[in-house]
Amino acid sequence: MKPAAFEYHAPESVDDAVGLLSSHEDAKVLAGGQSLVPMMSFRLARPATIVDINGISDLDYIQCSDGVVQIGATARQSALEESCEVAACAPLLAEATGHVGHRAIRNRGTLAGSLAHNDPASEYPAVLMALGASVTAVSSGGSRVLSVEDLVSGHFLSTALGPDEMITEVSVPAQSGGHGFAEFARRHGDFAVAGVAAVVNMNGSGVASASIAAFGGTSPARLDEAESALVGSDGGSDAVAEAAARAASQFPATDDIHGSADYRRALIDVLTRQALQQAIAGAQEV
Repeated sequence: MKPAAFEYHAPESVDDAVGLLSSHEDAKVLAGGQSLVPMMSFRLARPATIVDINGISDLDYIQCSDGVVQIGATARQSALEESCEVAACAPLLAEATGHVGHRAIRNRGTLAGSLAHNDPASEYPAVLMALGASVTAVSSGGSRVLSVEDLVSGHFLSTALGPDEMITEVSVPAQSGGHGFAEFARRHGDFAVAGVAAVVNMNGSGVASASIAAFGGTSPARLDEAESALVGSDGGSDAVAEAAARAASQFPATDDIHGSADYRRALIDVLTRQALQQAIAGAQEV
């Protein structure tokens, strides 16, 4: 199929882009287009106006400054995958990026665009929750900073962004401790049925801190009950099993064509164990 008719604009600055968003109803931002364009082709999305930000060269960057990785809205996922800054400062993000679709997808897709789309099968929202990341959202009225958790929690294929706002930057604090990432997809490159991201810090007596987030079929979620079960423990198999059980219980699993809610909860249990075992082993080596 072909997309429904739409008005196309290619601004050359952020000010021009947000001006277009504020002056046009039902406008969508186009960055990588790996989600928006297929949805338009199947007429699952019919925006009246497309604001293509690929011509805004100021938004294409990846840099690490003062302990924060800053990623512009048009930086490609393949650039994240190859970035020395990301590998050094946010290795969880680098590892998870390799699970996003196939290389051809990552060559065009963007981190900011994936967040703005907030597909329930997307790795990035949960990974960035676990890393404590934030975004800068800009409108014609100014800018604001939102945590990724506030941006996506409780939303399905939508976010807390206003209709006249766009993400210009994703900021990821430099990661400490060990990390783990585990997901289940039926084939490599397929949408994930479920996945878990974790960051763990250890001290002399055991687990000092833990950040765990999961995704799959519904809104991504930070699993604070699982974190509480792990923090203060020795990080052994019993503590990991208890944290995984709490993660499965807390995750808001739903039924869909890929499996029942019970099936997803079972996956979250197994994947949480895998992610935590990896994260704890990494933290012990630090």
